[in-house]
Amino acid sequence: MPGKSVPGPVIPIRPASNEADDGLQFVSMYQKQPDIYPRAVKGWFAGWRWTFVWLTQLLFYGLPWMQWGGRQAVLFDLEAQRFYILGLVLYPQDLIFLAALLVLSALALFLFTAVAGRLWCGYTCPQTVYTEIFMWVERRIEGDRIARMRLDQAPWGAGKLARKSAKQAAWLAIALFTGFSFVGYFTPIRELAAALPELGVSPWNLFWILFYGAATYGNAGYLREQMCKYMCPYARFQSALIDKDSLIITYDSARGDPRGSRSRKASPAAQGMGDCIDCTLCVQVCPTGIDIRDGLQNECIGCAACIDVCDDVMDKMGYDRGLIRYSTENGVVNGWTRLQMFKRALRPRVLVYAAVLGAASVAFAASVALRSPFKFDVVKDRGALARIVDEGAVENVYRIQIMNRTEATQTYRVSVEGIEGLAVTAPQASAGPVSLASLVVSLRLPHNEAQPLRGTSTPVVFEVATLPIPGATPPGKPAVQRERSTFFVPR
Repeated sequence: MPGKSVPGPVIPIRPASNEADDGLQFVSMYQKQPDIYPRAVKGWFAGWRWTFVWLTQLLFYGLPWMQWGGRQAVLFDLEAQRFYILGLVLYPQDLIFLAALLVLSALALFLFTAVAGRLWCGYTCPQTVYTEIFMWVERRIEGDRIARMRLDQAPWGAGKLARKSAKQAAWLAIALFTGFSFVGYFTPIRELAAALPELGVSPWNLFWILFYGAATYGNAGYLREQMCKYMCPYARFQSALIDKDSLIITYDSARGDPRGSRSRKASPAAQGMGDCIDCTLCVQVCPTGIDIRDGLQNECIGCAACIDVCDDVMDKMGYDRGLIRYSTENGVVNGWTRLQMFKRALRPRVLVYAAVLGAASVAFAASVALRSPFKFDVVKDRGALARIVDEGAVENVYRIQIMNRTEATQTYRVSVEGIEGLAVTAPQASAGPVSLASLVVSLRLPHNEAQPLRGTSTPVVFEVATLPIPGATPPGKPAVQRERSTFFVPR
């Protein structure tokens, strides 16, 4: 990957020599960073990482193409201010659900980090996923680590130009398709796809396709580890979420040190060495270029590539696996078994996170399930609070607005209670799919019943209920809502 100048604070670096410390040396992180050429790795965790790459991208790219009841299954129609998620239709006033989802996501992040570190970063973060895809393309076209290093150092020629151009073309194709899929969540993707060949895409849609595509291209193709090191805030506050019983990627220094190369047949104990042969493969496969043997660092994204490659080396040397492994700080220090570490996972912090997350998830699911299929408001006619009509009856006029939240035409029955003898005119209204119906309703109170209430405003309650849809099987349970208002009788 090409070198970059990365903004950041100035940090103190102590001299590496054994000479007397005559002060701190300051190295600016604005200087050119060394190129990182991650090496390909195979293993258990690499397999899981690619499993999540496939799952997340099949979901992201495939979801806009799914249909639900004759429309796109997931569509955030900003122009119409309607958000379709499978059978659920949401409006801007339903943003409380988005806030609840963000809270649930934060609680889940806290829980998973407390239990097992940066699982999100290592396996499902979009930056990790797209970087993995772009690096796979890079390896297929330019070769693995050594081949890429040699290619970058070689002078420009036809072969180098062809490989570099092919890589850039593949990256751009992936990035633009990603931008197209992203915009497909806000504009019906089938219409968008049909408009592309005819150059009929609106300027705003074209802008966001190019913008999101450029962001994907830049982040996954060039910034890569810089996003994780310097731009993502998660690396900064993860230390507040983990403790000595959190499952993290660790190097067993007691077993591995002193490090050094040796013959495969040589006994490390006889030579006074640990199991680490100092092959540096754990550094070569790291996408952020750190040495996990220096301990947990905020640059570590928890991808476990170092575990896979170290286990492979241990197998070749005939040593036990696990020199680099998922473990806890207490587990490494005390030599605990995996079962002992798992028991420590159920500690107060984790239990509190789990309890709060569970309660919030149940409350969120219940609120979505119990959400009424319609909403109505009552507005009293302020132009004429009350009027005397036939035979001395008192009439009040109201305007009722009913928002049909379903995708079927609904009929509503309006009734009122609170005063004996109060009658409703225009007791029914209809609203089309996902639309607003406005209904003028008159309440009449006969003369005899109105006389005792002269000069007063009496509370009344409007009730709106859905009527069965003709031909629907089963007819379904009617939804009912109630809203308070007042009935005024003049003197």
